[in-house]
Amino acid sequence: MNYLSTRGHPDRKRFCEILLEGLAPDGGLYLPEHYPQVDTATLAKWRDLSYAELAFEILSLYIDDIPPADLKAICARTYTADVFGSEEIVPLRELEDGVYLEALSNGPTLAFKDMAMQLLGNLFEYELARRGSELNILGATSGDTGSAAEYAMRGKKGVRVFMTSPDGRMSPFQQAQMFSLQDENIHNIAITGVFDDCQDIVKAVSNDLGFKRKYRIGTVNSINWARLLAQVVYYFAGYFQATASNDKPVSFTVPSGNFGNVCAGHVARSMGLPIQTLVVATNENDVLDEFFRTGIYRVRAAADTHETSSPSMDISKASNFERFVFDLVGRDAAKLRQLFVDDLGTQGAFDLSADPAFKQAAERFGFKSSRSTHADRLAVIRDTDKRFATLVDPHTADGLKAAREHLAPGVPMVVLETALPIKFAATLVEALGEEPARPKKFEGIEALPKRVVKLPADAEAVKAYIAQNCD
Repeated sequence: MNYLSTRGHPDRKRFCEILLEGLAPDGGLYLPEHYPQVDTATLAKWRDLSYAELAFEILSLYIDDIPPADLKAICARTYTADVFGSEEIVPLRELEDGVYLEALSNGPTLAFKDMAMQLLGNLFEYELARRGSELNILGATSGDTGSAAEYAMRGKKGVRVFMTSPDGRMSPFQQAQMFSLQDENIHNIAITGVFDDCQDIVKAVSNDLGFKRKYRIGTVNSINWARLLAQVVYYFAGYFQATASNDKPVSFTVPSGNFGNVCAGHVARSMGLPIQTLVVATNENDVLDEFFRTGIYRVRAAADTHETSSPSMDISKASNFERFVFDLVGRDAAKLRQLFVDDLGTQGAFDLSADPAFKQAAERFGFKSSRSTHADRLAVIRDTDKRFATLVDPHTADGLKAAREHLAPGVPMVVLETALPIKFAATLVEALGEEPARPKKFEGIEALPKRVVKLPADAEAVKAYIAQNCD
């Protein structure tokens, strides 16, 4: 399997090359040259596999430069009941008629990002050991990616993590999860700005090819194909749990800010998984909802990026959206560059409303969308607690609202749960008057000593910090 850049760079690379690289040299994102197709006979064989076995089967379709026995061992070591709390790894439960919750947040940091990050940590360690090399990971987080990456990479040989986050924009619990880590290979950088500033810094550093090579810079954000690939697995696992046979379609609703989580669903659907609809659930930062309603993709400035009660989705530049649009425009790299380099670069937007491709977003690729407000989240949290004795975090509440707006008779709607409620305690207290349960290992975490440096929203300042801590 070879990988190409969405922006047309002529090189083709193998999986382990792009695992450590991040962005392509032309600033594009890597995608496989084709999506392997899964037929009904294969689905039938996969239906009764364990999660680790299913992960191995799916990853094997995309990874042919790691010996199968080694890849199988990595999957088995990653997806265990000890790490994720149950044999199912991502247990599914029916919340109400036709609406299901897929639990993705039982990993070490209580967020769905653990599903991919635990695998990524093991893949990094394996490949770096095989090469006798080191990697300096530069990331950006709006809340959960940072802690998931740091918990997955702490103590890993040959790996340092430099994680940027928007200063003061995460919940106290999220900040404490990251900043309380004292491991020498973990570096937290609070950026004066919003998440998009952090993401811009990561891209700017990644596009400085000289610096990137000198300091061996890699990424763990969902611009890294390996992370998105790991997320494809839980769509198959959710489908098998929601159905009794492979002739029944299922829909998924995905709370989404950076488009990585739902892009994994797009990949699963493109492989042949019977997904009828992929519903993108946004909050007040509704750049994605606006596109799927109008065909216009319009990024927002930092001043126009709202600070909301579902803060992990406070994003107005959805990095992974480029992967989907590449497929949407027929994998035309020249057209993709026009949209993402020229139009976005000069106008801050692009308009596909009159392009025949825009209709394909819904008709061919199954996308729909929805938008939620703070009042909506509070109402869903209260309703879900009252009717089903179930607590949901505000991002999952965004998902539940969207799911109910797009239900189709006879088609199960699976909502991807994103985090445990304790990560956003203030909103739960506002909705219900009491704080949600806290796992024992996280008691008092906010009071622990913090290890973090504050820097301006400037790529050169971040590069100087990385160089200082790598010499």
